[in-house]
Amino acid sequence: MCWEERAMTVEQETRDSCRLIIVTGMSGGGKTQASRFLEDLGYFCVDNIPPVLIPKFVELCKHAGGESRKIVLVVDMRSHAFFDAFYHTLENLDKDGVPYELLFMDASDGAIIRRYKETRRRHPMAPASRISEGIAKERERLASIRAKATYVIDSSELKKVDLRDKLRRLFGGADGEQMTINVVSFGFKYGMLLDADMVFDVRFLPNPFYVDTMRHKSGTVPEVASYIEQWPVTKEFLKHLDGMMDFLIPQYIKEGKSQFVIAVGCTGGMHRSVFTAKHIYDRLMAQGHFARLEHRDLMKNDVQEHVREEC
Repeated sequence: MCWEERAMTVEQETRDSCRLIIVTGMSGGGKTQASRFLEDLGYFCVDNIPPVLIPKFVELCKHAGGESRKIVLVVDMRSHAFFDAFYHTLENLDKDGVPYELLFMDASDGAIIRRYKETRRRHPMAPASRISEGIAKERERLASIRAKATYVIDSSELKKVDLRDKLRRLFGGADGEQMTINVVSFGFKYGMLLDADMVFDVRFLPNPFYVDTMRHKSGTVPEVASYIEQWPVTKEFLKHLDGMMDFLIPQYIKEGKSQFVIAVGCTGGMHRSVFTAKHIYDRLMAQGHFARLEHRDLMKNDVQEHVREEC
């Protein structure tokens, strides 16, 4: 059974119960990075937990609800006492029939040495001698733990995005696959959106502000939307915009982004940006993406008519 099939089986078995993942492995093998990515997938992560406390968290997991039922415990082997306690804890979990997944993060000697040299840290197993000696001691000590692992990931040649993708496929489930897309309209006169990943300036579109009957109506009002949409420049822009979104969004999902912010700006954030942001949002929702819509500066204007969206 391949890793993905095994992970899917575990996901189905634990859907109505706690999913407990224990992360351990070589020092410098990528445990911390793995726990950060798992946290992004909705897991409650506890780093450097003493093995004797694992049974306590198992009890917490059984009685917790919601997202707290997805727990990651990171165990670091820093002493003989920790190793012995950890091995006995795993045996007791097996004996009691407690479901858990053991993720062992590994790397080649060369990769671990390079990482230690970059951080200028001492190896915990050889604080007064060469890093290679510490690695050899740790590999020998962790051999029996590695043999019990549900999954072994060698991070030697993995880029961060590759590790994140592998963890998502193993532990993400259906919810972990979706990227949150925030579409925000704004007015340039009120300042740029600081956290935007992509910004569209739509001040080149025809402006309903200069039409007296539309000046105090937002871009969601059908009359205003029809006015903006009727012009050839708008039709051409939306055609290119849709094509670019259709291409880019799957690429960002593939790259592993968990959140993406699209900002659309016009002068005051009331007409053209609101219309365009709603167009993007409606299209994303129709394609099955998880999107949210916000009009940041709309109500800073003299708005007398606005059609609220369900978002």
